[in-house]
Amino acid sequence: MMKILYVFPHPDDESFGPAPAIAAQRRRGNEVYLLTLTKGEATKQRFRLGVDKKKMGEIRYKEMQCVEKVLDLNGMKVCDLPDDGLKELDPHKIESVIRDHVERIEPDILVTYAVHGISGFEDHLVSHAVVKSVYCDLKREGAPYPRRLAFFTRFSEDESGGKFNLSSSKLKEIDCWVEASKEDYQKFEDALDCYETYQEVIEESNVKEEVGYRISFEIFQEDFDPPLEVLDDQLEN
Repeated sequence: MMKILYVFPHPDDESFGPAPAIAAQRRRGNEVYLLTLTKGEATKQRFRLGVDKKKMGEIRYKEMQCVEKVLDLNGMKVCDLPDDGLKELDPHKIESVIRDHVERIEPDILVTYAVHGISGFEDHLVSHAVVKSVYCDLKREGAPYPRRLAFFTRFSEDESGGKFNLSSSKLKEIDCWVEASKEDYQKFEDALDCYETYQEVIEESNVKEEVGYRISFEIFQEDFDPPLEVLDDQLEN
């Protein structure tokens, strides 16, 4: 049994793509944890709802509690760093938040966004950089965890990026394809349904049709050809 910690900047990042893999990992008996750096309070949906950022953050946190149950997470922590403002923070402050959680969980595998952030949102790019920095610091210090750093990513043969100009990794860069079952995929759809205030965005993004049963990951400083089928395969002690 492995411990896997996902670190993302916003509510719904865990559900917009990696959720089928998370469900598959839980089904296989792994412990899966989620750390979200912000409450996602800056979303434009707050204008439609007529609420301020504080109230929007509270709403999104409650929606995440629904996701925690649906995906059967072993633990979830939602921080209150500024949504859409991570680039203005001293990166050491963000790294400290992440490191404290990593030292508490002691995960075997740490997961965040690939370098392109898929959507290109600045908070996604910052998250990639700070999580990688924390991982490298711990490795240099000889910490026994995490033993692997993986990047959730996207692969598409459509190089245009589609309607939302999404970025993809190259096929040769993908080191692991996690295969989801029908039950895993249903949990992904149920997790998205938890975000009641975000259904308009979910429908516009067409994410339920875009995400398939095979979820792709890059693995930092490791190269697997053929790709792994589970993130914890060939994990050295």
